[in-house]
Order: sequence, then C-alpha cells, then structure tokens
Amino acid sequence: MFQSLSEKLESAFKNIKGQGRITDLNIANTVKDIRRALVDADVNYKIAKEFTDKVKDKALGTKVLMAVNPGQQMVKIVQDELTDLMGGTESDFNISGSPAVILIAGLQGSGKTTFSGKLANYLKTKKGKSPLLVAGDVYRPAAIDQLEVLGGQIGVDVYCERENKNPVNIALNAIKEAKAKNKNVVIIDTAGRLAVDEVMMQEVADVKAAVQPTEILFVVDSMTGQDAVNTAAAFNERLDFSGVVLTKLDGDTRGGAALSIKYTVNKPIKFSSSGEKMDTLDVFYPDRMAQRILGMGDIVSLVEKAQEQFDAEEAAKLEKKIRKNQFDFEDFKTQLQQIKKMGNLKDLLGMIPGVGKQIKDLDINDDAFKGIEAMINSMTLEERRNPDIINPSRKQRIAKGSGKELAELNQFLKQFEQMKDMMKMMNKMPMGRMPGMGKMMGRG
Repeated sequence: MFQSLSEKLESAFKNIKGQGRITDLNIANTVKDIRRALVDADVNYKIAKEFTDKVKDKALGTKVLMAVNPGQQMVKIVQDELTDLMGGTESDFNISGSPAVILIAGLQGSGKTTFSGKLANYLKTKKGKSPLLVAGDVYRPAAIDQLEVLGGQIGVDVYCERENKNPVNIALNAIKEAKAKNKNVVIIDTAGRLAVDEVMMQEVADVKAAVQPTEILFVVDSMTGQDAVNTAAAFNERLDFSGVVLTKLDGDTRGGAALSIKYTVNKPIKFSSSGEKMDTLDVFYPDRMAQRILGMGDIVSLVEKAQEQFDAEEAAKLEKKIRKNQFDFEDFKTQLQQIKKMGNLKDLLGMIPGVGKQIKDLDINDDAFKGIEAMINSMTLEERRNPDIINPSRKQRIAKGSGKELAELNQFLKQFEQMKDMMKMMNKMPMGRMPGMGKMMGRG
C-alpha cells in the first residue's frame, strides 16, 4: 500500500535527519523532495504545493527551531498535514431510518458491486443490522449474478428484477420488500460506465430523488490516481454524495486519490477496501493511513482486527495451558486459523512499525501457513496433544502424509519447541523483563 510514495518520503526526510537544527536550507531541500514525491504519486500539483507550503511554514516555526530532533519533528509535521489532507478524523456513517437507504455510485470496474457485498457483511456482522442488497444495474446481467453470489456467501438477501429495465422502480420496489421483510438497511448497487456520461448521471440522480438515501457513497478505484479525483468531482456536482470509498488498496496504489479527493470534493473518505474477501472492509481513519504512508505501521488497527477474532474463554484456557507448559499442536493450529481470519498476511505484517519496509520485496500470500497446517493435520490426535511421543518412525509418516521433506518437519518441530521454551521463560518473568522485549520494542 503506497509503497513508492512511502519510499520517496523516507528519502526526502534524509535531508534533515542527523541535523542539529532546522534551517532554511535543509527545509527547502526536504520540502522540494516531498512535493516531488506527492506529484509522482499523482497528486495534483496545486494540492502538493499548498501541502508543502504548510509543512514549510510549520517547520520554520519557533517551537520547531528548539526541537531536540529535527528529523523526527519533520516527520511529525508531515504526518499531521497528511492526516488533515485526508479529512482529519473518522467520519460518521448514517444508518438511521426504517429502512436506512444507501446508494452506491461509481464508474464500471471501480469495485462497486464487491463493495456493496462487503458493506452488507460489515453492517450485518459488526453493526447487527439486517441488510438487503439491491441489484440496480439494469444493463449488466453479470452484475446481478455477482451480487447474488456475494449475497449467498454472506447470508444476505438480494433483491432483483431481471426483466425490469427501470432502476427507479426496482429501487422503490426493493424498499417495499425491505419493509415487508423487516430489513433495516437497503444497499442499492447502481449501474456504471467506463467513463462519465449524461445518461448514467441522470439515472443515478433519478434514483436518488426517488429513494432519498441516508448515504450516497462514491466508489473510487484507488489505483487510478488523479483520474479518480476528476471523476469524483463530476459525480459530486450532480449527486452531492456524502462520502467516498477507496477500493483496491492492495494493488499498485500510487496514493493520488487518497491524498487528493477530500481536498477536491470536500467529502470524507468513509471506507477503504482491499482484496476480494467479504471481510476486507475497513472504516477509514486519516491518522492511521498517514502513519502507514510514512512507514510507521498501524498497531491500533492490527489490535482491533485481533480483538474481532478474540474469544475470552478460549484465551483464558490457552493462557492456563501456556502457564503449565502444555501448549500443543492443537492449540497452535487454532492460533493459525485465527490469524488467517484477520485478513491478508502481508497487509497485517505491514501494520507493525518498521516491518512494512523489511517485507516489501517478499512474496507473502495467504497460503503461507498451508505447509505448517499440512504437517499438523498429518499427525494423529495423540501426537498433536503430546508432541514428545513423535519418534523417528512417526516423523517419517508425518512427513510423507504432508508432502514435506523430513528436514522441513524436523525444522518445524525444533522451532515449535523453541517457541514453547520461550513461553516457559516468559511465564517466569514480569512483563517488561521478558528476554528480547527490548529489541521487540525498538530499544535493543
């Protein structure tokens, strides 16, 4: 996510890192490189210049001149300005009404239909709502099929009228259906085009006038940069939408859309989305995104994702087993499954401060744990619960059953024992005195 922009900003800060104080000269060089990095990320030049002018003014302020570490102070100033540029704070999402009606708009290929499914899943699983998805694209049968498939995956009803070519009638009929079936949120997926045209604009405007939505979300392909911002401006002029959704953040995202769109249309970014899985939708937090762009990670989001998979009762049992040094392969497999539910593995690792840069060239996919799981699954229940009984003949059988070499199995078993030893040591020490904690916290 924003890898190229992050690298160029880090390079820009080198002008000032290690300097004893902030001066006109080192600020000028740093600001120039920051502006170039933003323009390369497809941020409009006017926005980039205004942004860097603010950074320069703050950096040359009296308080900054007294700073102990000018490099860190500069990063903080840029972080604050990036946060402000992207909206400052999390934006509210209005789902009041009986039912609440949410209208989804955007160009074809921006990810509207997939986002509609993700939003329905988010409202169902995290907000306790009973949503109804509406297939409002009367031109693309595949869009109706896709929405029905997504609805089936997440257990949400989909309303469609395949022979009806009037999107306004479909939307109004869907709201009647929602009321009859006690659905409290209606999500209308509208038609898109490859480019902005009058027919599409009028059609979406007519649906808006008929259903009076509580939210109108404009979906933006974040890989398209400044083009997405220009399209958003055209849509906003006609629809006056309430918020923006950034999709495909797991792709080769340059950053232009995320950084420019709030400034251009003065509408908040409400959600960000990556991947095809239905649980990869996040509320957009400008401060957290600024941290990620600057390579500072996003620990808060990582903890929140972990808590979503957290089972207090199971955690208590696990803690008890660890304290008794009884952690086994059954427990380990359960932990792996919980990690997998949290989302894309490389994305999760990128939320840890300092790790994103280290793994940027590594190919880490969601199948990373498959080999480990195969070895555990090839063990008998007794072996999983009592790893000490795994002798050479058992190892041969497990390796063969998992399709792994004996050396790979031996390495895994060794690493598992080392992990158990570390857990045992941690149990004997107070928090903060655990071996390796200094390095883990960046103090080693």
